[in-house]
Amino acid sequence: MFKILFSTFFIFSPLSSYAAEIIIQSTTSTKNSGFYDFIIPKVKKNLSLDVKVVAVGTGQAISNAKRCDGDVLLVHDIEAETAFVKEGYGLKRYDLMYNDFIFVGPNHDNLRLRNKMNTIDVLQTIYESKVIFLSRSDNSGTHNKEKKLWELAGLEPTKYSGQWYLETGLGMGATLNIAAGKNAYTITDRATWISFKNKSDLKILFDEDPRLFNQYGIILVNPERCPNVNIKDANRFLHWIISDEGKSTIGSFKIANQQLFFPSN
Repeated sequence: MFKILFSTFFIFSPLSSYAAEIIIQSTTSTKNSGFYDFIIPKVKKNLSLDVKVVAVGTGQAISNAKRCDGDVLLVHDIEAETAFVKEGYGLKRYDLMYNDFIFVGPNHDNLRLRNKMNTIDVLQTIYESKVIFLSRSDNSGTHNKEKKLWELAGLEPTKYSGQWYLETGLGMGATLNIAAGKNAYTITDRATWISFKNKSDLKILFDEDPRLFNQYGIILVNPERCPNVNIKDANRFLHWIISDEGKSTIGSFKIANQQLFFPSN
Protein backbone atom coordinates (compact mmCIF):
# COMPACT_ATOMS: atom_id res chain seq x y z
CA MET A 1 0.00 0.00 0.00
CA PHE A 2 2.79 2.37 0.86
CA LYS A 3 4.45 1.80 -2.50
CA ILE A 4 1.23 2.47 -4.40
CA LEU A 5 0.57 5.71 -2.55
CA PHE A 6 4.15 6.88 -3.10
CA SER A 7 3.93 6.16 -6.81
CA THR A 8 0.66 8.06 -7.12
CA PHE A 9 2.11 11.08 -5.30
CA PHE A 10 5.13 11.12 -7.59
CA ILE A 11 3.03 11.14 -10.76
CA PHE A 12 1.04 14.17 -9.66
CA SER A 13 3.89 16.05 -8.05
CA PRO A 14 4.33 19.63 -9.38
CA LEU A 15 7.93 18.69 -10.15
CA SER A 16 6.84 16.17 -12.75
CA SER A 17 4.79 18.79 -14.67
CA TYR A 18 7.49 21.47 -14.49
CA ALA A 19 8.20 23.16 -17.81
CA ALA A 20 11.51 24.97 -18.26
CA GLU A 21 11.01 28.70 -18.74
CA ILE A 22 13.19 31.74 -19.32
CA ILE A 23 12.37 35.43 -19.19
CA ILE A 24 13.71 37.74 -21.88
CA GLN A 25 13.98 41.43 -21.15
CA SER A 26 13.48 42.82 -24.62
CA THR A 27 13.16 45.97 -26.66
CA THR A 28 9.67 46.68 -28.00
CA SER A 29 10.56 46.45 -31.70
CA THR A 30 11.17 42.70 -31.54
CA LYS A 31 7.87 42.17 -29.74
CA ASN A 32 5.71 44.58 -31.75
CA SER A 33 7.04 43.31 -35.07
CA GLY A 34 5.73 39.82 -34.31
CA PHE A 35 9.23 38.36 -34.04
CA TYR A 36 8.52 36.52 -30.78
CA ASP A 37 5.16 35.21 -31.98
CA PHE A 38 7.12 33.72 -34.86
CA ILE A 39 10.16 32.35 -33.08
CA ILE A 40 8.89 31.22 -29.65
CA PRO A 41 6.93 28.23 -31.02
CA LYS A 42 10.13 27.12 -32.75
CA VAL A 43 12.06 27.46 -29.50
CA LYS A 44 9.38 25.40 -27.78
CA LYS A 45 9.61 22.73 -30.46
CA ASN A 46 13.41 22.55 -30.56
CA LEU A 47 14.28 23.05 -26.90
CA SER A 48 11.08 22.18 -25.00
CA LEU A 49 11.50 25.62 -23.48
CA ASP A 50 8.85 28.22 -22.63
CA VAL A 51 9.80 31.85 -23.20
CA LYS A 52 8.25 34.81 -21.44
CA VAL A 53 8.97 38.23 -22.96
CA VAL A 54 8.95 41.55 -21.12
CA ALA A 55 8.91 44.13 -23.93
CA VAL A 56 9.84 47.67 -22.92
CA GLY A 57 12.24 50.32 -24.16
CA THR A 58 15.88 49.27 -24.17
CA GLY A 59 16.77 51.48 -21.22
CA GLN A 60 13.97 50.01 -19.10
CA ALA A 61 14.84 46.48 -20.21
CA ILE A 62 18.42 46.98 -19.03
CA SER A 63 17.20 48.41 -15.71
CA ASN A 64 14.90 45.41 -15.25
CA ALA A 65 17.75 42.99 -15.98
CA LYS A 66 19.96 44.80 -13.46
CA ARG A 67 17.26 44.11 -10.87
CA CYS A 68 17.50 40.41 -11.79
CA ASP A 69 14.07 40.36 -13.39
CA GLY A 70 15.05 38.15 -16.31
CA ASP A 71 17.47 35.59 -17.66
CA VAL A 72 18.30 37.05 -21.08
CA LEU A 73 18.66 40.62 -22.34
CA LEU A 74 17.86 41.32 -26.02
CA VAL A 75 18.08 45.01 -26.93
CA HIS A 76 19.66 47.43 -29.41
CA ASP A 77 22.01 49.93 -27.84
CA ILE A 78 25.58 48.68 -28.11
CA GLU A 79 27.09 51.24 -25.71
CA ALA A 80 24.53 50.49 -23.00
CA GLU A 81 24.87 46.74 -23.57
CA THR A 82 28.66 46.93 -23.30
CA ALA A 83 28.33 48.87 -20.04
CA PHE A 84 25.87 46.25 -18.75
CA VAL A 85 28.51 43.56 -19.22
CA LYS A 86 31.40 45.70 -17.99
CA GLU A 87 29.53 46.47 -14.77
CA GLY A 88 29.12 42.75 -14.12
CA TYR A 89 25.38 42.42 -14.74
CA GLY A 90 25.75 40.34 -17.87
CA LEU A 91 28.01 37.72 -19.34
CA LYS A 92 29.42 37.96 -22.88
CA ARG A 93 27.55 40.12 -25.40
CA TYR A 94 26.79 38.62 -28.82
CA ASP A 95 25.70 40.36 -32.02
CA LEU A 96 22.42 38.65 -32.82
CA MET A 97 20.78 40.37 -35.78
CA TYR A 98 20.39 43.74 -37.43
CA ASN A 99 18.27 45.95 -39.64
CA ASP A 100 18.19 49.73 -39.93
CA PHE A 101 16.47 52.91 -38.87
CA ILE A 102 14.44 54.97 -41.30
CA PHE A 103 12.95 58.46 -41.45
CA VAL A 104 9.23 58.56 -42.12
CA GLY A 105 6.93 61.50 -42.74
CA PRO A 106 4.05 62.78 -44.90
CA ASN A 107 4.03 61.46 -48.44
CA HIS A 108 4.02 64.96 -49.99
CA ASP A 109 7.62 65.29 -48.77
CA ASN A 110 7.70 69.07 -49.00
CA LEU A 111 11.19 68.99 -47.51
CA ARG A 112 12.39 66.70 -50.30
CA LEU A 113 14.10 64.40 -47.87
CA ARG A 114 14.16 61.70 -50.54
CA ASN A 115 16.78 63.77 -52.36
CA LYS A 116 19.10 64.26 -49.39
CA MET A 117 22.59 62.83 -49.49
CA ASN A 118 22.85 61.62 -45.89
CA THR A 119 21.33 61.61 -42.43
CA ILE A 120 23.04 64.85 -41.43
CA ASP A 121 21.39 66.67 -44.36
CA VAL A 122 18.02 65.22 -43.34
CA LEU A 123 18.34 66.41 -39.74
CA GLN A 124 19.58 69.85 -40.75
CA THR A 125 16.63 70.25 -43.09
CA ILE A 126 14.13 69.23 -40.41
CA TYR A 127 15.81 71.50 -37.86
CA GLU A 128 15.88 74.56 -40.12
CA SER A 129 12.34 74.01 -41.44
CA LYS A 130 10.92 73.53 -37.94
CA VAL A 131 8.39 70.96 -39.12
CA ILE A 132 6.87 68.77 -36.45
CA PHE A 133 9.29 66.02 -35.46
CA LEU A 134 8.36 63.38 -32.91
CA SER A 135 10.92 61.92 -30.52
CA ARG A 136 10.14 58.93 -28.36
CA SER A 137 12.13 60.49 -25.50
CA ASP A 138 11.85 57.27 -23.49
CA ASN A 139 15.49 56.14 -23.20
CA SER A 140 14.80 53.39 -25.71
CA GLY A 141 17.36 52.17 -28.22
CA THR A 142 15.61 54.18 -30.92
CA HIS A 143 15.60 57.32 -28.78
CA ASN A 144 19.28 56.93 -27.92
CA LYS A 145 20.10 56.45 -31.60
CA GLU A 146 18.16 59.59 -32.45
CA LYS A 147 20.05 61.59 -29.82
CA LYS A 148 23.38 60.38 -31.19
CA LEU A 149 22.38 61.42 -34.71
CA TRP A 150 21.38 64.93 -33.60
CA GLU A 151 24.68 65.18 -31.73
CA LEU A 152 26.55 64.03 -34.83
CA ALA A 153 24.79 66.80 -36.78
CA GLY A 154 25.79 69.34 -34.13
CA LEU A 155 22.16 70.27 -33.42
CA GLU A 156 20.15 70.58 -30.19
CA PRO A 157 16.46 70.08 -30.98
CA THR A 158 15.49 69.80 -27.31
CA LYS A 159 15.76 73.60 -27.16
CA TYR A 160 12.51 73.55 -29.11
CA SER A 161 10.76 70.92 -27.01
CA GLY A 162 7.02 71.52 -27.03
CA GLN A 163 7.27 73.66 -30.15
CA TRP A 164 8.16 71.75 -33.32
CA TYR A 165 10.18 69.09 -31.45
CA LEU A 166 7.60 66.98 -29.61
CA GLU A 167 8.67 64.40 -27.02
CA THR A 168 6.06 61.67 -26.76
CA GLY A 169 7.54 59.53 -23.99
CA LEU A 170 5.82 56.62 -25.72
CA GLY A 171 6.70 53.44 -27.58
CA MET A 172 7.35 53.27 -31.30
CA GLY A 173 3.86 52.18 -32.34
CA ALA A 174 2.17 54.94 -30.35
CA THR A 175 4.64 57.52 -31.66
CA LEU A 176 3.95 56.42 -35.24
CA ASN A 177 0.21 56.74 -34.59
CA ILE A 178 0.72 60.33 -33.47
CA ALA A 179 2.93 61.01 -36.49
CA ALA A 180 0.18 59.71 -38.76
CA GLY A 181 -2.36 61.97 -37.09
CA LYS A 182 -0.16 65.08 -37.20
CA ASN A 183 1.55 64.51 -40.59
CA ALA A 184 4.75 64.67 -38.61
CA TYR A 185 8.25 63.29 -39.10
CA THR A 186 10.00 60.73 -36.94
CA ILE A 187 12.65 58.02 -36.93
CA THR A 188 11.72 54.37 -36.47
CA ASP A 189 13.27 50.96 -36.77
CA ARG A 190 12.33 49.23 -40.02
CA ALA A 191 10.83 46.13 -38.38
CA THR A 192 8.24 48.18 -36.49
CA TRP A 193 7.48 50.14 -39.65
CA ILE A 194 6.92 47.04 -41.76
CA SER A 195 4.54 45.56 -39.19
CA PHE A 196 2.80 48.91 -38.44
CA LYS A 197 -0.72 48.93 -39.87
CA ASN A 198 -1.85 52.55 -39.38
CA LYS A 199 0.54 54.14 -41.86
CA SER A 200 -2.08 56.54 -43.21
CA ASP A 201 -0.20 59.09 -45.38
CA LEU A 202 3.19 58.30 -43.83
CA LYS A 203 5.93 57.06 -46.13
CA ILE A 204 9.60 56.20 -45.88
CA LEU A 205 11.39 59.42 -46.85
CA PHE A 206 15.00 58.54 -46.17
CA ASP A 207 17.00 55.39 -45.48
CA GLU A 208 20.05 53.44 -46.61
CA ASP A 209 22.67 55.48 -44.80
CA PRO A 210 25.33 53.49 -42.87
CA ARG A 211 24.71 55.82 -39.92
CA LEU A 212 21.24 54.27 -39.60
CA PHE A 213 22.53 50.75 -38.95
CA ASN A 214 20.60 49.06 -36.15
CA GLN A 215 22.40 46.23 -34.33
CA TYR A 216 20.63 43.97 -31.82
CA GLY A 217 22.63 42.22 -29.11
CA ILE A 218 21.91 39.32 -26.78
CA ILE A 219 23.38 38.83 -23.29
CA LEU A 220 22.87 36.29 -20.53
CA VAL A 221 22.26 37.82 -17.12
CA ASN A 222 25.18 37.05 -14.81
CA PRO A 223 24.18 34.36 -12.27
CA GLU A 224 26.84 35.60 -9.87
CA ARG A 225 25.02 38.93 -9.68
CA CYS A 226 21.56 37.36 -9.94
CA PRO A 227 21.47 33.92 -8.26
CA ASN A 228 17.87 33.35 -9.35
CA VAL A 229 18.74 33.39 -13.07
CA ASN A 230 17.91 30.23 -15.00
CA ILE A 231 21.36 30.11 -16.55
CA LYS A 232 21.09 26.52 -17.79
CA ASP A 233 18.06 27.12 -19.98
CA ALA A 234 19.10 30.65 -20.88
CA ASN A 235 22.36 29.21 -22.17
CA ARG A 236 20.50 26.59 -24.20
CA PHE A 237 18.38 29.31 -25.77
CA LEU A 238 21.42 31.47 -26.52
CA HIS A 239 23.34 28.70 -28.24
CA TRP A 240 20.33 27.73 -30.32
CA ILE A 241 19.47 31.23 -31.51
CA ILE A 242 23.08 32.04 -32.52
CA SER A 243 23.51 28.64 -34.20
CA ASP A 244 23.12 28.18 -37.95
CA GLU A 245 19.60 26.89 -37.36
CA GLY A 246 18.72 29.89 -35.22
CA LYS A 247 20.16 32.31 -37.75
CA SER A 248 18.23 30.65 -40.54
CA THR A 249 15.06 30.98 -38.47
CA ILE A 250 15.67 34.69 -37.85
CA GLY A 251 16.23 35.26 -41.56
CA SER A 252 13.03 33.46 -42.51
CA PHE A 253 10.81 35.86 -40.55
CA LYS A 254 9.02 38.00 -43.13
CA ILE A 255 5.92 40.16 -43.43
CA ALA A 256 4.51 40.83 -46.89
CA ASN A 257 7.62 39.13 -48.26
CA GLN A 258 9.87 41.67 -46.51
CA GLN A 259 12.61 40.40 -44.21
CA LEU A 260 12.53 42.23 -40.87
CA PHE A 261 15.79 41.11 -39.28
CA PHE A 262 19.07 39.85 -40.71
CA PRO A 263 21.15 37.41 -38.62
CA SER A 264 24.63 38.60 -37.69
CA ASN A 265 27.61 36.58 -38.85
